[in-house]
Amino acid sequence: MTHPTAPARELVAGVDSSTQSCKVELRDATTGELVATGSAAHPPVTPPASEQDPRAWWDAFVTAFREARSDAAPGDRVIAISIAAQCHGLVALDSAGEPVRAAKLWNDTTSAEQMTRLLETIGRERFVRATGTLPTAAFTISKLAWLAEHEPENLARTRTVLLPHDYLTFRLTGERVTDRSDASGTGYYDAAHGRYLPDFLAHIDPDRAWDAMLPRVAHPDEAAGTVHDEALGALGIAGPVVVGAGGGDQHAAALGLGLQPGDVAYSFGTSGVVSALSADPTFDLSGDVDGVSDMTGGYLPISSTLNAAKVTDAFARILGVGHAELDALAMSAPLDRNGPVLAAYLDGERTPNLPNAVGILSGIRTDSTREEVARAAYEGVVLGLIAAHRAIAREGVDTSADVIALGGGARSASYPQLLADLLGRPVHRTDAEEATARGAAVQAAAVATGRSVAEVRTAWAPAREVIASPREIDRDPAAAYAATAAVRTLDDA
Repeated sequence: MTHPTAPARELVAGVDSSTQSCKVELRDATTGELVATGSAAHPPVTPPASEQDPRAWWDAFVTAFREARSDAAPGDRVIAISIAAQCHGLVALDSAGEPVRAAKLWNDTTSAEQMTRLLETIGRERFVRATGTLPTAAFTISKLAWLAEHEPENLARTRTVLLPHDYLTFRLTGERVTDRSDASGTGYYDAAHGRYLPDFLAHIDPDRAWDAMLPRVAHPDEAAGTVHDEALGALGIAGPVVVGAGGGDQHAAALGLGLQPGDVAYSFGTSGVVSALSADPTFDLSGDVDGVSDMTGGYLPISSTLNAAKVTDAFARILGVGHAELDALAMSAPLDRNGPVLAAYLDGERTPNLPNAVGILSGIRTDSTREEVARAAYEGVVLGLIAAHRAIAREGVDTSADVIALGGGARSASYPQLLADLLGRPVHRTDAEEATARGAAVQAAAVATGRSVAEVRTAWAPAREVIASPREIDRDPAAAYAATAAVRTLDDA
């Protein structure tokens, strides 16, 4: 928090509008120093039908922004804002710029049937070759197909199709603008050639003028617009305030982490994500790697799992212990015994694509211990993410530099340590508590000061420290896991 008597300075606002909440960071536009923060909750959602009113995002943003601004010095001036948000969601606006209906979010899987039909009609390989990804029900294109089939009257009223971060940018500027990072997760944008794919959308409705409904895709270093007077009044600030193009949450997090070529990031949230930078696009026909764009003009191959920290949440409940005790149990398991191994597909899985799978705990013996079962819970998650890491490396992406752990699970001792053990490499943590909001602030500073996003990313890169080094272990959990994971016929049960 800036002391009221501190010299006035120019600030930028980085915004993380996630499924759960909106977080705002105000940072010094020159140095990147954190000045103030604010947050506000979003309405809770309950998948598989997961929807939120986009206007609730705006209300939460205004609340979080005003909270942060109230903690900065009165003379400080916000000169730029950038929005990062949950990816894939469908925001349909009418001719007046009002939401036609609630936004369908990334974790709304009610459009799975429509996505399956689109994959059959357009072709799996054609999707990958054109968009870099094999889309699932999370992707925007499937939600548009759902809207056409279930609510054709709402599709008929739709004049603009936006993503969640685009909506907040629209509320700030009145401009219909997106960025290539988030556009590359729609299922109808070719990032390698910088163009939309209206012919894909024509399979949903061949008579609709799709090109006219889609937002302009801004360059990473380009401003989307400036905050208009009504929005300035809502935020309680004076203009001019420039607005960056924004981006997807994972893409902004890569900026906030200061991710460099060769680094590989492991995110231990409720679900898990492995990502790395690439100068060239990737086209993984297996669908394990999403070849999406980053926020600097390059690419950010990502592989995601549904089962991460929620697995250890479940095992803490099953063993009747708290998270700290589960962590301690796992860390005290012997290093010279294989013990049980978990195929951690507790609620189905995305990578590999096993939507109906269940978890499998194998290798239980009469002398198995609670410590070994606790370790299996963490290790099963880690092995699944290592498989995702290998899928990215298989696409020719360099992952030979630092391994970075982030997310709530990375605060445990077990996740980083077991990752270090299994990779045989040290694991780092960065000083970036809210990497997504920090990354959005990086982009805001770039557009405000005329620097490139990549330049500011490097200048503002947070400090790194090694939090786990590989131990010498006399066991081979990977071999046991491979045997366990082979029992995947239960996916069809």
